[in-house]
Amino acid sequence: MNHYSAINHSKKRSTPMKQCLANAQPRWTRRKQERPQELLDAALTIFSEKGFAGARLEDVAKSAGVSKGTVYLYYSNKEELLKAVVKEHVSPIVEEAKSLLEPDKSSATLIREAIHLWWLKYGSTKLSSITKIVLSEANAFPELARFFYDEVVRPWWDYLESVLKRGISRGEFTDIDTEYAAQVLCAPLVTLGLWKRTMDGCCGVETNPMRYIEAHIQMVLNGLTCPHTSRVA
Repeated sequence: MNHYSAINHSKKRSTPMKQCLANAQPRWTRRKQERPQELLDAALTIFSEKGFAGARLEDVAKSAGVSKGTVYLYYSNKEELLKAVVKEHVSPIVEEAKSLLEPDKSSATLIREAIHLWWLKYGSTKLSSITKIVLSEANAFPELARFFYDEVVRPWWDYLESVLKRGISRGEFTDIDTEYAAQVLCAPLVTLGLWKRTMDGCCGVETNPMRYIEAHIQMVLNGLTCPHTSRVA
């Protein structure tokens, strides 16, 4: 083998190793990019099991399979961690509801879609434990309660109020105190979520969420519907 052949042969042998190194880098990059989401998923699990006061960053780290120091690289305390969970998973739901707004849709349809969306994306999932955490620990952590109100509760009230005003202006709904009607729309859903996470199953009666939600929608819309429009069946 001459000198040039040896060089070419060496290059050929090194090619697989270079390919392995090139392939390894994206996997490491992807793993690092996925880390925040893994921490948020672990945090939601720990918060739902232990509440906010009882949760520790050490527990989150263990659940995520990382060191406590790794958690601190992304979040300095558990308040920031819970806020990140809310911003990542809960806040976007109201934006998704707003995206359903179309000129040709009736306001009754928009309310029905918003309620079902909320239950599908929040009430029926582990995320609903956040409501229980905030309500039960609001006095101890008022800043956290205020954050949840500003980030989640108020935007939902505002969106539902805008739909109610839309229905009134289009002659679909009777005139009503839209500010408080929006809150009344939400309250039974909060009750349902809390009941499913606490009392359901303990009393020998299991609540059917779909029947509950449909009864809620029918009561609300039949109360809102103007006399000259078709009532909800």
